[in-house]
Amino acid sequence: MLRSGGQWLRGLRLPRFPPRGTPGRPRSVCSREGVRISKGFRCQDSPIPIPLPSRLLAVSSVSIRRWSVGRQTQVYIREGNPPSSAETQWKDRAETVIIGGGCVGVSLAYHLAKAGMKDVVLLEKSELTAGSTWHAVRKTPQNCLTTYFHPGINLKKIHYYSIKLYEKLEEETGQAVGFHQPGSIRIATTPVRVDEFKYQMTRTGWHATEQYIIEPEKIQEMFPLLNMNKILAGLYNPGDGHIDPYSLTMALAAGARKYGALLKYPALVTSLKPRSDGTWDVETPQGSVRANRIVNAAVQHQYVVTSSIPEVKALKRELPVLRDLEGSFYLRQERDGLLFGPYESQEKMKVQDTWVTNGVPPGFGKELFESDLDRIMEHIEIAMEMVPVLKKADIINVVNGPITYSPDILPMVGPHQGVRNYWVAVGFGYGIIHAGGVGKYLSDWILHGEPPFDLIELDPNRYGKWTTTQYTEAKARESYGFNNIVGYPKEERFAGRPTQRVSGLYKTLESKCSMGFHAGWEQPHWFYKPGQDTGYRPSFRRTNWFEPVGSEYKQVMQRVGVIDLSPFGKFNIKGQDSIRLLDHLFANVIPKVGFTNISHMLTPKGRVYAELTVSHQSPGEFLLVTGSGSELHDLRWIEEEAVRGRYDVEIKNVTDEFGVLGVAGPHARKVLQKLTSEDLSDDAFKFLQTKSLKFSNIPVTAIRISYTGELGWELYHRREDSAALYDVIMNAGQEEGIDNFGTYAMNALRLEKAFRAWGSEMNCDTNPLEAGLEYFVKLNKPADFIGKEALKQIRAKGLTRRLVCLTLATDDVDPEGNESVWWNGKVVGNTTSGSYSYSIQKSLAFAYVPIELSQVGQQVEVELLGRNYPATIIQEPLVLTEQTRNQLQKNGGKDKM
Repeated sequence: MLRSGGQWLRGLRLPRFPPRGTPGRPRSVCSREGVRISKGFRCQDSPIPIPLPSRLLAVSSVSIRRWSVGRQTQVYIREGNPPSSAETQWKDRAETVIIGGGCVGVSLAYHLAKAGMKDVVLLEKSELTAGSTWHAVRKTPQNCLTTYFHPGINLKKIHYYSIKLYEKLEEETGQAVGFHQPGSIRIATTPVRVDEFKYQMTRTGWHATEQYIIEPEKIQEMFPLLNMNKILAGLYNPGDGHIDPYSLTMALAAGARKYGALLKYPALVTSLKPRSDGTWDVETPQGSVRANRIVNAAVQHQYVVTSSIPEVKALKRELPVLRDLEGSFYLRQERDGLLFGPYESQEKMKVQDTWVTNGVPPGFGKELFESDLDRIMEHIEIAMEMVPVLKKADIINVVNGPITYSPDILPMVGPHQGVRNYWVAVGFGYGIIHAGGVGKYLSDWILHGEPPFDLIELDPNRYGKWTTTQYTEAKARESYGFNNIVGYPKEERFAGRPTQRVSGLYKTLESKCSMGFHAGWEQPHWFYKPGQDTGYRPSFRRTNWFEPVGSEYKQVMQRVGVIDLSPFGKFNIKGQDSIRLLDHLFANVIPKVGFTNISHMLTPKGRVYAELTVSHQSPGEFLLVTGSGSELHDLRWIEEEAVRGRYDVEIKNVTDEFGVLGVAGPHARKVLQKLTSEDLSDDAFKFLQTKSLKFSNIPVTAIRISYTGELGWELYHRREDSAALYDVIMNAGQEEGIDNFGTYAMNALRLEKAFRAWGSEMNCDTNPLEAGLEYFVKLNKPADFIGKEALKQIRAKGLTRRLVCLTLATDDVDPEGNESVWWNGKVVGNTTSGSYSYSIQKSLAFAYVPIELSQVGQQVEVELLGRNYPATIIQEPLVLTEQTRNQLQKNGGKDKM
């Protein structure tokens, strides 16, 4: 029964909080029982004299903590008196300087030092655990969630490593970390959530993570306090739990010191100055440090404390962490009470507006904001319905602190393009579960010169100059509010769009199609006709785009289609060493003047870092083209190698200067020939040839290539000419029935032709031999390209897996990629991408399988939404390219489709 003396609010007793601070400004949490506590958030320790776009936003979120009152004293004392910096020495030279003493920064120091790097220095302006880690620490141990689960593929590895590290860290360092692992259950209360669980299960089967779908009866057994009326299923992860971030950070710090790292605090970084040799001068009031590289790891979450709950106290084992996805909250046991943490909607969440425009105040370290329970009341009410014993709890305290969010909710980790030897590890909305794995990931990359596995979704270079403050604010608000929404394939999020980075065709096409977001660009995914459903209808099954995409597929295969390819990343490279540089970068040979080829940049270990087309436009001058999401990722690698090898070249990013139109289909030549006097015949304009010409007096660089595999050209032109070029092509093609097509149809076409895609069939987790890219790798060319020796060793050792093409008959669902492949009752591989094949009316997918299962005709199974579908490995490609078909016809061979 609720005691008197508090405010009543629908069954939950709230305390009367004395006013502290001023409205809209941070406050400090003052002392209780003689011990002062202050908590807060720390952003970038110091500005550097290099203009980098702001891509982080501090937002205020809300969580409610419940625990027993009787044990607060020792907790307050431990957290209120953090150890001061024991190091009194100072180093004027360092291999790596890490700025920021939160959990991520300390983890990196630990991993670098443990791996043997000498002279690792960490600088923290306040004290360890200040910033996001500190307010995650809050006022009691074991209070930050840890989970093996992540909807993405690569981040599962980060979560897995973190948990395994935390399990053994106390034994290694002698420092307790307060790690509880009761497991966690995500509950589904709608059929679409059950589909989501099935979708996530197939994406987890080929990973080391344990994960199961459990029935309501099992859920009630594991969490007996639940009201089971609406619960349909649960997603259970054994080994999930919660950890004390303060103790965790101190354990990592103890390990870092043990292995020789210097952790210095308080040490405010006042300036960073890059030097011409690539090193940095790091200035602090204590002195300066010359560093070979910098890692910037410095960059409101509200909760309520209640009393003990008898029903919780009576339990014989710790409850698993509960996540109600529809109610958008988590709930876990905290001693004899419960901790409740919601994620409010984007309309109700708070942004610290002055920080958006002026940045985080320089002195901000451990302050908090005023409580604001109105924002979370709807979540509290849902939680009380789901777990009725919450109605009996008393609220003891409310804490409200900031948390950083990037536009897409993911952190930024890795080297920064355009700034030599400057690395970042910032933007962690979930820093504790990421800290261990990111520390290991970054240390391996720094020490070995390449990432240990693919993690491009965290690449800081996924943002560019188009990422304005307004965009960041809109997306951070959306991302926070979407924490627990259903994660569909082909998901689109619309806040902050369009950016300033639209193609010259945006206004022409926006009312005719469903646009997708690509590195700031808007690009047509699919087009609709009058009377068709034009809405965004996400689904785990085929939805309203399925039939229109089929029409676009037929358009390209039977007539001629036009697609906007302007988001391609585009670089000009020229200079006396340009050929030598590209010969060093690419595994393929350099094309002759006037021709193009497909080339791959490999890592030193022989993995595929990037795929680009290389066009030799004039002697020593090249146009390099990559996918939109790889623009700065690839440019950084090229620039880094140019500097390292002292190549005399000029590299210019021309992505925003040029638009690209793709024209493809059997009538493509006939349409384009109407617009130019240049001979476009097969003999005059060969496959992979590039020419500068004019279409209706519009200057164009035309390359005879198409990702559809059909007859086609990519037309590179000034961005301001896009609309005019599009109009003349569409007008010229009326007799041939010309029409638009989007990226969904192009994906279906390229899969039938067995064209690989970077980021799916190949990335930093794959080598080109297992990916079937032998044709593009010239091990016998004279130049010692990056990864050449490693590839020779891989070839000599033999492959253990191979990429294959599968067909499978499904009902209303198609592979997307990353689904589990089964054989003989066990998971043996994974798909990489998939689609519906409109030519054979079956599903089609690429997949990696063991070499012994890679023969044509081999039967396997692909798991889709909880069901295993029989699949057959086929001879690829399913459909021959236009060029191959023509060659066969010339040679009297038989055409294949």
